[in-house]
Amino acid sequence: MRFLPKEEKFFEQFNNQTRIIALAAEALADGVIKGNSHLKLMAPRIEELEHEGDEILHDVFTRLNQTFITPLDPEDIHSLCSHLDDVLDGIEDAAHRLLSYRIDPIPEPIIAICRLLHLCSTELTRAVGALDDMPRIIKHCIEINRIEGQVDDIVRQAIVDLFDNETNAIQVIKLKEIYDYLESTADACEDVADVLQNIVVKNS
Repeated sequence: MRFLPKEEKFFEQFNNQTRIIALAAEALADGVIKGNSHLKLMAPRIEELEHEGDEILHDVFTRLNQTFITPLDPEDIHSLCSHLDDVLDGIEDAAHRLLSYRIDPIPEPIIAICRLLHLCSTELTRAVGALDDMPRIIKHCIEINRIEGQVDDIVRQAIVDLFDNETNAIQVIKLKEIYDYLESTADACEDVADVLQNIVVKNS
């Protein structure tokens, strides 16, 4: 069952959003894996991608206000694009804080989380790209939820270890905030999955 016609501009913009998210998540993961000096090179690219995402969001909202008949419920279009924007904002915020707070070396839990966010961005791309295939959407949403659960587990343990082992109070505050941003980004991915699953239910 096809939910969105392939020629529909909304569909194209959904895919553009997830493409940009995947590129930003890849840049963040690559940056933290290779270290702060490389992340500094990736940060301008992530910021550039975040601006591209904002332009897409603005375009979708403008079209939404001008289009009488939309391929999906207007509330679902608004919610889907807003949550996708939240994912991209979270990636940009995490990269910014890692650099601003001069986190060096980058802790292994942060590297692990960024790898998972990159995987999650791939699943987002596949899920949004499968709006014409209900079984595929559900499969990718389940995987997004699973990855989000893994991020939660890593964050919880990382914070326990942080308070148990880090003696520098300022460093605790910095790292705790970064973990919060990364966790919120994973939560935003799950929010996208929830919207997609609601779309499937409404259109099945």
